[in-house]
Amino acid sequence: MNSEIIIIGGGASGLMAAYGAARALKGISPARVTILEKMPRPGRKILFTGKGRCNFTNLKDWNDFSTHIRTSSHFVKPAFFNWTPEQMIAFLEQNGLETVVERGDRAFPYSHRAADVLDTLVEACLREGVTLLTEKEVVSVSPGFTLRCADGDTYTCSRLIIATGGLSYPSTGSTGDGYRWAQENGHTVTSLSPSLTALVPRGYKVAAPVDEADPLRGHISRETAMTAAGEALKGAKLKNVNLSVFVDGHRDATEFGDVDFTDGGIEGPLGFKVSRKCVKMIRNGSRISLSLDLKPGVPLEELSARIRSLWKSIQEDPRSRQWKDGRGLNGKEMYRILLGKLMPWDLIPGFQAWNPDLLTVSVPKPGAGRHFHKPVSRRFYDVDLDALAESLKDWRFDIAGYVGFERCVVTAGGVSSEEILSKTMESRLVKGLYFCGEVMDMDCDTGGYNLQCAFSTGILAGMSAARAVLEDATSSR
Repeated sequence: MNSEIIIIGGGASGLMAAYGAARALKGISPARVTILEKMPRPGRKILFTGKGRCNFTNLKDWNDFSTHIRTSSHFVKPAFFNWTPEQMIAFLEQNGLETVVERGDRAFPYSHRAADVLDTLVEACLREGVTLLTEKEVVSVSPGFTLRCADGDTYTCSRLIIATGGLSYPSTGSTGDGYRWAQENGHTVTSLSPSLTALVPRGYKVAAPVDEADPLRGHISRETAMTAAGEALKGAKLKNVNLSVFVDGHRDATEFGDVDFTDGGIEGPLGFKVSRKCVKMIRNGSRISLSLDLKPGVPLEELSARIRSLWKSIQEDPRSRQWKDGRGLNGKEMYRILLGKLMPWDLIPGFQAWNPDLLTVSVPKPGAGRHFHKPVSRRFYDVDLDALAESLKDWRFDIAGYVGFERCVVTAGGVSSEEILSKTMESRLVKGLYFCGEVMDMDCDTGGYNLQCAFSTGILAGMSAARAVLEDATSSR
């Protein structure tokens, strides 16, 4: 079975490659464009993006957008300007999908359903005449190009686009096949590691024995059971905080934004942003710790004074001084009220679990106190207000490890961009071979940047392959 252009992989970049190729050939050449997707349906990973809402692009201009590309932005630049975020939005809307732009220039489908984006991409491809074959697992790629599938079928093409993705979320079909085929064709695959993944604080999960055979040093499975302290933090979300990274005790970087505590560990935009570097440092044997500043806009001295003022007002509040059944609000209850004035309520259990020494308890001898001739046994609580202020400004987490490819968002590393022509996505080593998307050494911050790069490199690869097919047809006449 022959197609002039075959795309291996029906994910974000593969679908856009197919659309770009078929669109460029439409009305000019009867050349056939085929997608071979090994899963029962294409684009499964798209369904996970944006927590199922699919933040499919970001409308920042190139100067801002490029700062969120963690590899060579120069390599991505031609693809970006060939297919911009504005063009991506226009494409989806012209194909019937209403979109909306939210905080941070992030674009979503108006329905906030990732499935709607996937359906729109698939339908656009089919309308352009793309042949989409599912449950077609390619097991070998021979020079020429001849592709053999697990079911015994064989396909040939003159232009091959590898859009197999990386290693992240292997349940969606991303199992690294493209790296092997790239290497078999002489390409270099740079070191692979999880990126945009959860960083796991020490004490967050039950300690597990180290797997010496695991090449991902520091890998902690997301399925590892959580400790009580981890459970106390899970679900808390912090906005507008500073997150600092310390490498072997030295401050390396500080970022401002939002942090989420999940069943994996520290995530959210900031957690993801620093994870790429942290994972590499951990794998290299460095000690990593993170510091949260919950009050980045308030100096420590000012915060200490504010806490003392709040504590005094709580102590003097009539409700704190009322007696009920022989007792009033104790120091523990007043401490919780104080924390409620300093942080979100859902963070308080976790903060207390991870900072237990801020509140100390002393118990007098039974019957030492009396009120209205009734014996009262009371606990006395002491709050270290200065230490509380310091903890709010520098809440430390020693990082034990990270969640691996099983649940990371993208893969860092891949086919070396130095061996790919940035203006066409064609291999510098093998004529007619193209790459696009996550299989390449290309990853970005969370916020729509990765998907836009996948779309941009995909459509450029498809258009370039189509131009090459037309040039071949012209020269053969």
